Amino acid sequence: LCYSEEDAGGVESLKLEDVEVVEGAVQLHQQQRETWTRRLEFVLASVGYAVGLGNVWRFPYLCYRSGGGAFLIPYIIMLFVCGIPLLFMEYAIGQYTRLGPVHGLAKICPLFKGVGLATVVISFVLATYYNVLMTWALYYLFNSFGSNLPWQSCNNTWNALSNCSTGFPGNATHLQSASQQFFDRKLLEMTRGIEDAGGVRWELLGLLALAWLIIYFCIFKGVKSTGKVVYFTATFPYFMLFALLINNVQLPGAKTGILYFLMPNWSKLREVQVWVNAAAQIFNSIGIAFGSMISMASYNKYNNNILRDTFVVSLANSATSILAGFVIFSAIGYMAHIHNLPVEDIATDGPGLVFVVYPEAFSTMPVSQLWAPLFFFMLLCLGLDSEFAMVEVAVTCIMDGFGVKVLRVFKRKELLVLVVCLVGFLLGIPHITRGGIYVFQLMDHYTAVVSLMFLAFFEVFAVTVIFGVPRICVMVENMLGKRPNLYFRVCWKFLSPMLVLGILISSIIQYTPARYGKSYTYPLWAEVLGWFISLISIIWIPLGAAHELFRNKGSLLQVENLLFTYCTLPQHTVHLQLKHLSCKSHRHYCT
Repeated sequence: LCYSEEDAGGVESLKLEDVEVVEGAVQLHQQQRETWTRRLEFVLASVGYAVGLGNVWRFPYLCYRSGGGAFLIPYIIMLFVCGIPLLFMEYAIGQYTRLGPVHGLAKICPLFKGVGLATVVISFVLATYYNVLMTWALYYLFNSFGSNLPWQSCNNTWNALSNCSTGFPGNATHLQSASQQFFDRKLLEMTRGIEDAGGVRWELLGLLALAWLIIYFCIFKGVKSTGKVVYFTATFPYFMLFALLINNVQLPGAKTGILYFLMPNWSKLREVQVWVNAAAQIFNSIGIAFGSMISMASYNKYNNNILRDTFVVSLANSATSILAGFVIFSAIGYMAHIHNLPVEDIATDGPGLVFVVYPEAFSTMPVSQLWAPLFFFMLLCLGLDSEFAMVEVAVTCIMDGFGVKVLRVFKRKELLVLVVCLVGFLLGIPHITRGGIYVFQLMDHYTAVVSLMFLAFFEVFAVTVIFGVPRICVMVENMLGKRPNLYFRVCWKFLSPMLVLGILISSIIQYTPARYGKSYTYPLWAEVLGWFISLISIIWIPLGAAHELFRNKGSLLQVENLLFTYCTLPQHTVHLQLKHLSCKSHRHYCT
């Protein structure tokens, strides 16, 4: 090794990707990667990403529909068999390679390098329509400051008086609640189907631009700025959830709603779909196979204790889901009480829960003008944390692959982040047309449901089967000083791959086309478009494998051996002993 005198004291470690052959010598390229200022920032950013809107609207409904308290048994089992081990695995990949999902997974297993790119694509596609939810939250937030909440009555210009009800219509299917009409006819101005776009909602376009502007100013400095923002955005929702819980449990009927949420139906445990739902919720909530956890861990210091962080993030995420269940169903029980309806006539999932049912609950609560804006501000914080991570994945991918070339064009990383946010804004415009809700539902179904399980399976297969559990253990031992215990090794080797494969097969067998509400079915061309959206991410897996096979010349056996060699190379950081070395020039070469 040759090095310049002034650089000798600053060289601590070099990664293998910083080495290239130049005219018979090996040149070292040292690139400084930014890191989190404090470990707490990484933990808060991870918790903020994992704890999102799905914890508030999906888990509570899934829990009561899948057996109430009995659902917690498969949920906790899936947490410890899939969630915690696979999160630890993703943290290890990111922190060890100091790279995002594309280049990190390519270092570990070139044959499946397309998996990393697929995770970046699915994260960015998700970010383009996830920010639409932030747009809706901003719209409700700005409409919550009047003396009367606008979804409180039917005496508004947007209401259809012939079928508007100030309460929940129950079995009267021809009626709509005032809050439902505010969502459909005021916020969305929705058309009859996806085939009728109906033009852009200009109010929502402005709010979508504002949402992306907030995202930009929170992440434009990389982890340095994001790390400061998450101190607030990751903690404020907990204060709000506890405040709402204290308020809600004092309302009449709250006990009925909570019992409905928790009452165990043990017969449900015999249904395969309940176990699939539990596993799918763990994957969606923690963010396995989205690439965000790998990306955030890549900014850690090399010896950061990711084992401790894994348990903190996983358990905090699941605890928040259960807490949100109490908050949501205590309010639903209250609504069932005052409208004299069964809980099942009010409980729903998806956007309808937080943008229709809960606003209706606020309209009848004491001090509604206080709780409504605080609730929607909480939704905004929950969504922002998740959005930070999804956009950061795309930025990390570009900087890892084309950093030098990109900086020649944009001069500063902040301009690259601006371009990424601008592209995300443009791709989000179809969702804020008058027919945008149908586009939103189609994207959500084919991105977060169909594509995700394919990506999860191939990621787990590439890392645990091809790269191999022994090599994962070597990576962890190099960073933490000790090998993963038997629990992790058994999960990585047997349980996690088998369960992910089972979920994938079950998802294929039980596939159902996308729907909106209870009645609207998509036309055939929209279904084809949905599958095309799925293929946008999935297609990179076979393309990446084909490129690697084509790039390595020779017989199939030779190529296979070469790929296997690549897959088994220990990609650990090489610590250099800088003493008793000299060279004729000050250029960094080793021979």
